[in-house]
Amino acid sequence: MKIKRKTILNVLLIAFVVSFFVTPLGYYSKVWLNTLFASAPKVIVEDEREQLLDYNWKLKDADWSFINFNRSKGKVVFINFWASWRLPSAAELKGIQKLYDRFGDKMDFYIVTNEERPPVQEFMSKNDFTFPVTYLIIEEKAPFELPEPPATIIIDKTGNIVVSELGISDWDNKTIDNLFHQLLGTK
Repeated sequence: MKIKRKTILNVLLIAFVVSFFVTPLGYYSKVWLNTLFASAPKVIVEDEREQLLDYNWKLKDADWSFINFNRSKGKVVFINFWASWRLPSAAELKGIQKLYDRFGDKMDFYIVTNEERPPVQEFMSKNDFTFPVTYLIIEEKAPFELPEPPATIIIDKTGNIVVSELGISDWDNKTIDNLFHQLLGTK
């Protein structure tokens, strides 16, 4: 009995599709596809930017110590809301890590989650992420409406919201680098 070439190709195609749902290969493939189709975030036109008036926002840092967002007043701030269990977040965080590697010493990064520490620490370790994790305190008053992850807000030194992006974005690109150089006054 001879197996037809078309049958072999169909079996391979079915195996590939099934792998997207039941194997780690599928997870990494979906992360890669999300990254591939992510685009650069849109910068808000200057005269349409809202100004953040209240910086009073209590959070917890990676050591589970209380911090206040007030410490970032007068600085350029990158805030990303994420969840380890959300596939688009996992895809977006790779670009955020590269952004943090380039600008982490020049501005404040808040990579905010509402998860418990153990799964977050495991996720960070597994993906070799070194950016600072910030933990949301549920029902704590925030200076803006808290979005569903993934979402990102960028604030300039004067408190203007420059970017307010819902969904996955590509943070590892020249447009964003140029924006941060402009906001930081380094170019």
